Amino acid sequence: MASLPDPDEPPPARVPAVVLPRWVQFVLLPLAVLGVVVLLRASGPILLLFIVAGLIALLLNPFVTLLRRARFPRGPAVLVVMLCVILLVVGLGFLLSNPVADQVSAFQSNVPGIVDDANASLADVQAWLDRNGIDLRIKEEGETALQTLGSNLSEGSGELVSFTSEALQLLVEASIALILVVVLCVYMLLYGERIGRGVRSVVPRGDGTPEDDFPSRIQAAVFGYVRGQLLFSLIMGTSAGVMLWILGSLGIFPEGRTYALFFGAFFAFAELIPYIGPAIGAFPPVMIALLGGEPLDALWLVIAFTALQQIEGHIVAPTVFSQALRINPLLVIFALLLGGQLYGILGAFIALPIAAILRETTVYLRRHVRVEPWDLPAVAPAGPSVVAEPPPVAPEKAAAPRCPECGAPRGTGSHPPAEACPACGTELGDADETASATAAAPQ
Repeated sequence: MASLPDPDEPPPARVPAVVLPRWVQFVLLPLAVLGVVVLLRASGPILLLFIVAGLIALLLNPFVTLLRRARFPRGPAVLVVMLCVILLVVGLGFLLSNPVADQVSAFQSNVPGIVDDANASLADVQAWLDRNGIDLRIKEEGETALQTLGSNLSEGSGELVSFTSEALQLLVEASIALILVVVLCVYMLLYGERIGRGVRSVVPRGDGTPEDDFPSRIQAAVFGYVRGQLLFSLIMGTSAGVMLWILGSLGIFPEGRTYALFFGAFFAFAELIPYIGPAIGAFPPVMIALLGGEPLDALWLVIAFTALQQIEGHIVAPTVFSQALRINPLLVIFALLLGGQLYGILGAFIALPIAAILRETTVYLRRHVRVEPWDLPAVAPAGPSVVAEPPPVAPEKAAAPRCPECGAPRGTGSHPPAEACPACGTELGDADETASATAAAPQ
């Protein structure tokens, strides 16, 4: 019984490749592009999970490479890096939990006083309305703000249960998605070297330096985005905390001086969210001031946060991200809008690193790819045409056989006649047949 051939061994004889006609290429190319677009639209959240996992893997891969240089196997290196990331996140949580928890506890203890101030403010407004004959009831007699809140909660218990179930379902889905992202990230790190070799085999080859290596440039682009985003959040969070501390010291919104660290940390975290981040970061202090004894403080806070947002949008953000991403501000806005339109807040969150990757891809391909120009034939000027005499042809060139299709020389002398035309690829017969067809060939 004959044994099966080894699939890794080359075939015993070379066979000619199948030539795909141009009309087939013109038909298949649009169909292939359409199929890819339909597949990407159908994948939806699955593609989003792979993109997030890929960005995280790009950030962690340099640390895995560093351990590999220290003679760590790739599997243990990935395990060590993931454990370090988990310990880092937990450590930062414990480090920030104590001061933030103290301020949150102090704020919770002051909530009854804030509610009492809000009730007093509502009573003053209601008295002013009654004195001016305005028939508008904003506060029932003998009913406090806490009682109103309690009655609303008791009346809307069914809605509260529905909201709790939806929140629980969202929490479960988010937990599953987080687990999938971690698993995908681990696999991408384990097969990072193979993925890098596969990418290098597809794109044009660089000169071998890290500055001209495509995967290295992509990794540097993602690092630049993360570095710029962290710096941007740190600057804005610190600015918000200092601003609230100054306002509290001046007697405007006294709680700002007490909870400056908490509000600053919350504002810095909210700045990670595109579009709505500044509004989310400013919401807690503005609401506290609005419910406090001096509602005018809320107006001052809105003015202060608006001015801070203008400084952020016109000075801080362009300066930080122009150096981190090296992308035109118009393209940054377009990427944020497109990401938000496709995948909401998460899409806007990953839009900038993807834009940075696309920029590096474009720069790399422009450096290493040259597109053949589509030159049009020159048009002779109008007027009486002058027929130029053809240059004299050497006897050996006149006798040289030519391709019957395009008229190119077949080869003579030190270059023996080829079996196929070197210019158009037409198969040629023997010398006699080619010589007989040369007369019909274009000159």
